[in-house]
Amino acid sequence: MNSYRDLKVWQRAMDLAVESYELSRDLPANETYGLGSQIKRAAVSVPANIAEGYGRHSTGAYVQHLKIAQGSLNELETHLLLSVRLALMLERRVVKSISLSDEVGKMLWSLIRSLQDERNGRTSE
Repeated sequence: MNSYRDLKVWQRAMDLAVESYELSRDLPANETYGLGSQIKRAAVSVPANIAEGYGRHSTGAYVQHLKIAQGSLNELETHLLLSVRLALMLERRVVKSISLSDEVGKMLWSLIRSLQDERNGRTSE
């Protein structure tokens, strides 16, 4: 890997951020600075924390930033699901983002486990 941009998890997180921005455009105007802002902030935080952790050049700091990205991912899902429950978005519009979020979450946990195993001297079998 030459860059965080080579990481598939970062690439998929960027896809999720773009999709989340597009979804936030569907919210009513009175939610622009409420839920819309929260959705965008959480979505941007996921790839940003992956990139920031990668740039720290310390496994512990990298893992910590990946865990922060995971927290932002959970926050994003919650905002999207709340938007549906409040009838601000149609469920069918959110399904793709939730699915992509699940994919990114699995990729993050896999990377975290791999880094922790590497740091602890364990190898994958």
